[in-house]
Amino acid sequence: MPEYPSQALELLAPAKTAAIGRDAILHGADAVYIGGPAFGARDKAGNSLQDIADLVKYAHRFRARIYVTLNTILHDAELETARKLAHDCYDTGVDALIIQDMGLLELDLPPIDLHASTQCDIRTPEKARFLAEVGFSQIVLARELTIQEIAEIRATVPADTVIEHFVHGALCVAYSGQCNISHAHTGRSANRGDCSQACRLPYTLQDAKGQIVAFEKHLLSVKDNNQSDNLRALIDAGVRSFKIEGRYKDAPYVKNITGHYRLLLDAILNERPELHAASSGKTRLLFTPNPDKTFHRGATDYFSRGRKADIGAFDTPTFVGLELGTVTQVGDKWFEMEANEDLANSDGLNYLYKREVIGLQANVVERKGKVWRVFPNEPMHTLQGLRPGTAISRNRDHAWEQALTKKSAERRIGVNAIFAETNKGFSLTLLDEDGIAVTATADFDKQPAKNPAEAEAGVREQLARFGNTDFEPRDSSMRSAAHNSVRPELVEGTNGAPDSQSPITIHWAQPWFVPSSLANKLRRDAVKQLESARLKACIRPERKASVEPPAQYPEETLSFLANVYNSAARGFYAKHGVKLIEAAYEAHQQAGEVPLMITRHCIRYSLSLCPKQAKGVIGVQGQVRAEPMTLVNGSEKLRLEFDCKKCEMHVMGKMKKHILKATPPSEVPVTFHSRK
Repeated sequence: MPEYPSQALELLAPAKTAAIGRDAILHGADAVYIGGPAFGARDKAGNSLQDIADLVKYAHRFRARIYVTLNTILHDAELETARKLAHDCYDTGVDALIIQDMGLLELDLPPIDLHASTQCDIRTPEKARFLAEVGFSQIVLARELTIQEIAEIRATVPADTVIEHFVHGALCVAYSGQCNISHAHTGRSANRGDCSQACRLPYTLQDAKGQIVAFEKHLLSVKDNNQSDNLRALIDAGVRSFKIEGRYKDAPYVKNITGHYRLLLDAILNERPELHAASSGKTRLLFTPNPDKTFHRGATDYFSRGRKADIGAFDTPTFVGLELGTVTQVGDKWFEMEANEDLANSDGLNYLYKREVIGLQANVVERKGKVWRVFPNEPMHTLQGLRPGTAISRNRDHAWEQALTKKSAERRIGVNAIFAETNKGFSLTLLDEDGIAVTATADFDKQPAKNPAEAEAGVREQLARFGNTDFEPRDSSMRSAAHNSVRPELVEGTNGAPDSQSPITIHWAQPWFVPSSLANKLRRDAVKQLESARLKACIRPERKASVEPPAQYPEETLSFLANVYNSAARGFYAKHGVKLIEAAYEAHQQAGEVPLMITRHCIRYSLSLCPKQAKGVIGVQGQVRAEPMTLVNGSEKLRLEFDCKKCEMHVMGKMKKHILKATPPSEVPVTFHSRK
């Protein structure tokens, strides 16, 4: 495996709320990304600055980091508000901002770390290197990249740049930042956090002659990302931040998926001692994670191992869950089924009928010998197509989900404790897994213990009771060189060396009588000091300096797809050598037909209609042409063009007239604070 400067692996989890952010950290996240009060690419997942400040304090206890998403494109009237928000985030202790709009780099920002959002559409080594050179310390690569393409980017960017990659969750079918269908049809801009998800709608596909190729299929809907089997290869390619999608997802999803990847990464860390986790503490899960138990549209590793035909979720964009069994009998108020797992009241069940997923809730379930009798919430006559032989799936395992509503994980930081006698009494030194040491002392008139063995056992027992704190005695498997780094002078009257066989070391000339109350007080005082010392030692990364002279952008012209929506962004690109800059689609200057979406997903390929697939097939070679096709949903029509050289599909369309006539707020120039 190539050696990279950063050998810390970061598990990056989403948070819709600060409470979910705490759950993510508790279940093993090294970092959390969360929306602030405004300008996040998920407009319904905002949080107050006070909530974020509280989350930051919790995260920093474990040296975990908090990243705030400020990743929409901005019009001129919003620049000053965004600038102030960046300062507010810095003042609350936020570790980094995730941004898309390059105009922000022209403002007077605080020295906060900057990450390039996936909305920046980073899929070439040249663009990745440019972003690294203008001040981004971490870049989120396009989800469509192969592992080889990721490795090529890693080899191109500066050594201090962290490569971040999505490993789980929903996939945008378009290259992120390259989809304007929502805005063209509804006025809701994906680049401004308000996507209408047109990609999840059913479409009828017509060929160039108007003939139907596929009828009412979700042809732009793809399965959900799952890179569980590719983590080692991604690490070898240079990925150091493993990102879970889902800022709209609820707590059970975040707990489950974060726990799942924590277990996978911990197994890799155990195999590879040169790597380490990016935060502190050990997570213990009180449940068994299972990605199939929470919402997904089927699993794919997308293009990681090359192009595949089965990446689509064409039948339904909903969650059908795991296949549970088959209906054996139907009554007037119930149905019976054979099941491969136990059922529970309130389970969510579904089945497929005429290309439609029919959902139902199991109100009451009863075991009847080898079968289960299910009394659904819905009247039986409304459940069309439910008959013996129907396959039933479960998309809500009520018993499993209930377990996640309770305490489902704990996270503790390992410490060594050194108890010693002093001239005036006793001391307790705590040394944590990061090498931070504190000492608490207490005056006490020492008296010889009447029972030496009981005295020592009693001290060890009291000192090991860390209760609901963040700490626990380190076991031998958690030891590191940090355990020998405590300074001898911290432990008066001892050599300061912890016992190699025990996380609790006792140094005294003879066993003394130590009241439980005294041992408890020393432990509480030392824990309080250690908590404070850890927070003081948690240093935020500062903003990476851009190179001088200014790096040149890889291209001299930018189309509307570059999403330049304000004068500051235009100034940024001009400074970096771009000579022709079109306005973003949101500026309503693209009146004709344009690519509303650019995607690596090819419908022709998924339907085995790709000219490359026909090569070598007797009788058809050279006869198949990638002619345009059309997607139809009601009155909406989207023409498909195929760039076979790049293996891309372009979804063409126009902006609706009533949206085109709207006056964009960006037309009014305003003054903003530029970078000094």
